[in-house]
Amino acid sequence: MLLAGINFPPISDVLNWKAIAFSGSPFALNKVGLITLVSAGITLLLFYLAGRQRQLVPSGVQNFVESMVDFINNSIVLDVMGPEGAPWAPYLTGLFFFILFSNLFEVIPFIQMPATARMSVPAPLAIMVWFTFITVGIRAQGIGHYFKNAVVPSGVPGPLLVILVPLEILSNFIVRPFALAVRLFGNLLAGHLLLLTFAVISEAMFVKSIGLVILPLPFAMLTALTGYEIFVSALQAFIFTILSALYIAEAMKSQH
Repeated sequence: MLLAGINFPPISDVLNWKAIAFSGSPFALNKVGLITLVSAGITLLLFYLAGRQRQLVPSGVQNFVESMVDFINNSIVLDVMGPEGAPWAPYLTGLFFFILFSNLFEVIPFIQMPATARMSVPAPLAIMVWFTFITVGIRAQGIGHYFKNAVVPSGVPGPLLVILVPLEILSNFIVRPFALAVRLFGNLLAGHLLLLTFAVISEAMFVKSIGLVILPLPFAMLTALTGYEIFVSALQAFIFTILSALYIAEAMKSQH
């Protein structure tokens, strides 16, 4: 689309990433897939490097990782799940870092694409959480008790259950994973499109005059939005992780 001499790429081009490796095969890999693999690799490498140091007084990578682990353990695991949630700390920590790194590629120059802005990444993550809390609930309470506690509110008159039970099924087993995926996808996609818009405007001004790119509002907005999207990337990783912990904690405990 051409607007006032500025060539905005069509939305279909922004969201349609062609294969960059193994094209035409079942193993075709596009830019989003590559970012997803790199994010997973960075997460594993970060923890490997931190665990390799094993210093009594941590510094560098070890200090950063230990600080983040303490933050997740105190702010998510203990606050939401309690002491019995301690075994879930590694899973939730890895989930947080993977989503965070997948999000942060949005502000990396020449990449500028968060993997989570494609539903092919948030959806499997949400399904994994859905499968996890159902499995935990069945193991902790037994299949009959778990589904009864999850969909039948206690102390409710029988006639109202005809209405409430379908709503509880919809809320607990359909809306939860759907909302998890859509929240992450929607926030990162919106941020990606905003950054792209102001990047295109700033580039067009830069082409006309190098002095124009610093002075006007588009470049200032691009700079401000970049900082804001870093915050959003961390916030959405935190929200996804804390909701995952909440759903698992609810499944671990019987509801009376």
